[in-house]
Amino acid sequence: MIWPRFCPFQKVYGQEKQKQLAHGLLFEEYGRDYVSLEKIMSATREKSQLMSASEMDRTLVRLAHEILEKSDDLSKLAFIGIRRRGVPIAQRLARKISDLEKREIPVGILDINLYRDDLTTVGAKPVVNATEIPFDITGMDIILTDDVLYTGRTIRASLDALFDHGRPSRVQLLCLIDRGHRELPIEARYVGRKVPTTANEIIEVKLSEIDGLEKVLLVEKV
Repeated sequence: MIWPRFCPFQKVYGQEKQKQLAHGLLFEEYGRDYVSLEKIMSATREKSQLMSASEMDRTLVRLAHEILEKSDDLSKLAFIGIRRRGVPIAQRLARKISDLEKREIPVGILDINLYRDDLTTVGAKPVVNATEIPFDITGMDIILTDDVLYTGRTIRASLDALFDHGRPSRVQLLCLIDRGHRELPIEARYVGRKVPTTANEIIEVKLSEIDGLEKVLLVEKV
């Protein structure tokens, strides 16, 4: 198989896997979702920048203060970030609250790939990353954190995965961007910004920990 020179996912595959890839059956991780190489490389164009690095930081500061205002017992507060970009957002918020309150706020990492209700469409062998929750969530006040809230199916899968690890007293959802188009009755308690979108538009959250830059973009499929 001939790979384009600009392909970001070029790896050394065996002959059988190359054959699967050629038929669209081998899927690669792109953000949290698993999509075919053809979809990854489909053309998009940038419509606008929704947030700069400074705007993102100010939004997280506001969210940290909002969480503090609505949290009765900080000893029970913990963040669980959904892989991938929910994780650095959770870590940043925990640091901001720790700096304000001078106490450690635990952070866990949740991988949801085996809990997705579209598992059959994301490849025969989805890549599974480790869930890392180094504390007991039972009785805790959990802030489940993600970058973009869309249909709600990621959050449904996250709740299934989370409750396999214990029974928190409360779970609240936080997202940096709510773009609408819900397919399930799921809403976020904490929202950085609500952005009305069409089905043809995509929200791209860029974080320095993963992408090496900081911004939120609205892009459109072309």
